Amino acid sequence: MSSPVPSRRAGLLVPLFSVPSSRSWGIGEIGDLDRLTGWLESAGLRLLQLLPISESSPDEPSPYGALSAMAIDPQFITLEAVEDFAASGGEAGLDPSHRRQLDEVRGARVVRYGPVKALKQAALRRAFARFRTTEYATDTVRARALRAFVEAHAWWIEDYALFRALHARGGDRAWTTWPAPVRSRRPEAMAAARDELREEILYRQYVQWVAAEQWAAARARAGQVALFGDLPFMVSGDSADVWARQDEFDLDRSIGTPPDEFSATGQDWGLPPPRWDVAEARDFEWLRLRARRMATLFDGCRVDHLVGFYRTFTRSREGGEGVFTPADEPAQVALGERALEVIRTSGLEIVAEDLGVVPDFVRASLARLGVPGYKVMRWERRWKQPGQPFIDPVDYPAMALATSGTHDMEPMAVWWARLPADEREAVLAIPSVRVRLGDAAPEAGGEGLPPGVRDAILGALYESPADLLVLPVQDVFGWRDRINTPGTVGDHNWAWRLPWPVDRLSVEPETTAAAARLLAWSMAVGR
Repeated sequence: MSSPVPSRRAGLLVPLFSVPSSRSWGIGEIGDLDRLTGWLESAGLRLLQLLPISESSPDEPSPYGALSAMAIDPQFITLEAVEDFAASGGEAGLDPSHRRQLDEVRGARVVRYGPVKALKQAALRRAFARFRTTEYATDTVRARALRAFVEAHAWWIEDYALFRALHARGGDRAWTTWPAPVRSRRPEAMAAARDELREEILYRQYVQWVAAEQWAAARARAGQVALFGDLPFMVSGDSADVWARQDEFDLDRSIGTPPDEFSATGQDWGLPPPRWDVAEARDFEWLRLRARRMATLFDGCRVDHLVGFYRTFTRSREGGEGVFTPADEPAQVALGERALEVIRTSGLEIVAEDLGVVPDFVRASLARLGVPGYKVMRWERRWKQPGQPFIDPVDYPAMALATSGTHDMEPMAVWWARLPADEREAVLAIPSVRVRLGDAAPEAGGEGLPPGVRDAILGALYESPADLLVLPVQDVFGWRDRINTPGTVGDHNWAWRLPWPVDRLSVEPETTAAAARLLAWSMAVGR
């Protein structure tokens, strides 16, 4: 756990899946956080912003449509730190085909989710088999620790473990296709399923216990670096949460966004919207529990799709025009402010992702509540003035998170390469950028992002009065690699990895130079 929260901080945005070490199984793992936060400290960075770590669907790696709002994805477990895996032979005990697969995923340039998940499940099942025989059956200290974990987390893990056991028995088919008795959660069917699937249920609980133990240890070792999570607006319709709380979701409608300047048709995310009237009648119990769970894992969180908590845009799954719920502004303000109050009650420090088409009354509400929103430099302009000049970062408010981009945007290097000459000139005309460039100011033309321009932009953001500054890792180094392209599905999303193992951050010339540069900026401006 971090010390008391300082107001002015700089941090890094990087997904956990992107930072594998040389010993990881093809994906960034919980055990890799130590190397990452160590590098952040050397760079004067005191905040690590991660994407959601919730368990994703077997066939969809997006962390924003998870099959559980509460469970840690087993793909992030560090196998070499699992006592039962080591005792059962560790990597040396893998069969030859699994050893070949492990070598392949380690050597891949991107995360290969299918093989990674399969390998880890096989290893975890082997570890569990040993635990079941040598620990659980004899009621050892570790067996009692698992039982205590399950008891303390019964409010989410009982439904989750049963859901995953039923899901596995049904070949990972959606719960809406299950036989009616378990689909509708009839008491006698639930009792029978718990009895029939008790071993599989225990396995799912064991995996979550292992993940939770590893996460708590990594968080304790994070030192002065605060870990920030990401609270997705919603989960997949095929999730433990929706199955367990079916009357709290409208399964006939789908969440999205209305048409805007970024999309002529709007977006349809295929996720079921909450029934806000039911949620309110239950004092926002599910949201309250989600925030409680986040607070056990993180120091703070980014509230994804903030505007959705004020007014949720949905369409019928059969087509037709979309609508906002609630329909009128006073009700929207009341809903959004109540939702944020519920999240903050958990003790989490929160930041609102208020990007896209956001009504003025929402930002006014955030200001009243003292919740910082985003200031993405490329979108912060004086839109009503001639030439629409960029707002100098030194003019941002203190209650804000300043940044050069998000995980859904193209990196700064790609953005710069696509800018026409007059737009590049407008960026270079930002006073704090111009001062940093000095007499070495480059011409507005050219294809690449010159390091001098990169550093002038990032240095200007460091100077901003905004209390929080979070930079995507790609922009720190001037890379062109993208995390996600909204509105697309494919292997190009959610699969990017660092160009070297995270355990080399402290020795790579490029990373040590970057750390020195970031530390100097932090010291110069008091971050």
